[in-house]
Amino acid sequence: MARLTPAELAAHLKDGLLSFPVTAFTRELAFDERAYREHVEWQASYDVAGLFAAGGTGEGFSLSPAESAAVVRAAVESSRPEVPVLASSGGATWQAVENARAAEEAGAEGLLVLPPYLTECDQRGLEAHVDAIASATRIGIIVYNRANAVYSAETVERLADRHENFIGFKDAIGDIEHLAKVYARNGDRLFYLGGLPTAETYALPLLQMGMSTYSSALFNFLPEFALEFYRDVRAQDRGAVTEKLSRFVLPYLDIRDRGRGYGVSIVKAGLRAVGRDAGPVRPPLQDLSEQDLADLAALIERAGVRAPAAV
Repeated sequence: MARLTPAELAAHLKDGLLSFPVTAFTRELAFDERAYREHVEWQASYDVAGLFAAGGTGEGFSLSPAESAAVVRAAVESSRPEVPVLASSGGATWQAVENARAAEEAGAEGLLVLPPYLTECDQRGLEAHVDAIASATRIGIIVYNRANAVYSAETVERLADRHENFIGFKDAIGDIEHLAKVYARNGDRLFYLGGLPTAETYALPLLQMGMSTYSSALFNFLPEFALEFYRDVRAQDRGAVTEKLSRFVLPYLDIRDRGRGYGVSIVKAGLRAVGRDAGPVRPPLQDLSEQDLADLAALIERAGVRAPAAV
C-alpha cells in the first residue's frame, strides 16, 4: 500500500532529482531479478527523490504485464522507504489499466502514463485513455508528454479537474510555447518535470518554465555527478552547469547519437563501464558497439566522473 497521498507524493518529487533504473536482463534476455534488486538498492542509497521502475530507460515497452509487475514489486522491495518507487503504464488502454492496478498492488507510490503504443489519437482519445487509468487506481499519476501523446493545456486542465490523483506533467517535446500554455493554465495544481533525452542538457532553461526537476538517465551509472549537476541547476549556477556539460554531457551525447536507440543502450553501457553490468538490452534495441563502449569508458575516465566501484 502506498505511504504517500498523491498530493504528498507531488510535494516530495518536485524538489529532488528523479531517475529511472534500467531493468537488468540475463544474457538470454530474461529478467534478472537479483541484479535488478542490487541496482535499485544502490540507486536508492543516494539522496534521490524518486525512482521510476519499468519506464523508458527500464525498457518497459519490452516487458509483458507480468514482467512489469515483477519489476515494480522488486523495485518497491529494494528501495528505501524514503525513496518512493513509481511504475509505468503503457501499451493499449486495457494494458495500461492492468499496469496501474498491478503497480498499486505492488506498493508503488505513483505511475507514469506512457504514450499509447503505435497509434495516432486526438485529444478526446488521449483524455479517455488517461481517464481510464486514473479511475483504476488511487495512486498519483503523471502523464508523459511525448511522441503520439501530446496533451493540450485544455486536456491537462480537464484531467486535473476530474482526477485528484493526477499530479504531474512530464515533457519530452521541449516546445516552449506549448509548455507555457500548460503551465499558465494549470499552475501549481501540478508539478512539472523534464523528460527530454539526457535531460541535463535542457535542465537549466526548462527550470525557468516551471520544471523544478527532471529524470536523469546518467544517475544510473554516475549518481554523484548527476546529483551535483542537479544542485547546480537548482542554484542556477550557469558556470558550473556549462562546465559539466562541456566536460562530460555533450561528449556523451556525441556517442549516444551514433546509433538509433542508443539513448537506452548507452545507459547500460555506462553501467558496464563502471563495473555494474546490468546485462544487454532487448531487441529491437541494440547494445553499443565495442568501439562505442570503449569510447564511453574512456570519456568517463577522462572526465573524472566515475561512480564508486562495486563492492
